Amino acid sequence: MTSIASVTLEVADPAAAGRFYSTAFALDDRLRLRASEAPTSGFRGFTLSLVVAQPADVDALVDAAVQAGATTLKPAAKSLWGYGGVVQAPDGTIWQIASSSKKNTGPATRQVDEFVLLLGVEDVKATKRFYVDHGLAVGKSFGGKYVEFATEGPVKLALYKRRGLAKVAGVSPDGTGSHRLTITGDAGPFTDPDGFAWTTASEDASV
Repeated sequence: MTSIASVTLEVADPAAAGRFYSTAFALDDRLRLRASEAPTSGFRGFTLSLVVAQPADVDALVDAAVQAGATTLKPAAKSLWGYGGVVQAPDGTIWQIASSSKKNTGPATRQVDEFVLLLGVEDVKATKRFYVDHGLAVGKSFGGKYVEFATEGPVKLALYKRRGLAKVAGVSPDGTGSHRLTITGDAGPFTDPDGFAWTTASEDASV
């Protein structure tokens, strides 16, 4: 089974971004940072999702992110599927923080149960075929709208229609330039049909 070890965000100021993420989320080696001045504007075509146990944990992480400098895109609220909110980090990365539970069962914590990379793609079915051809197994699939892969390791991967993902995030789907993202896993190295770059752990270490 394919393993995804980490995602690397390319940011203008790694030191400042590092301070933000250590204060807001404390994701350890799952999230890495690299300096980049690659041109980018608007929606970068992906979101990162933190899945937690209960609404109080969502609130704790959202509050920590906002206090550290994030912008609220969607305030935390109940929905049909659970409870969640969306924030944008100072470096521009969009984060969804969510729980499938609508009720609290204990004191609030900032423990993250799942770390999910959602790629917004133009053609979900075509990109799914690409990833299957590169060794990833499909865990869940809902036609041309959503695909979740069965991966090992600390990072999970899913595909979403780009416009749909932008709507979930509360932003316009328009965007140009670099994704400012690199995925480190044992399926790479390659670049997918939507321009998302994969690398291996050994190549990433040599950069």
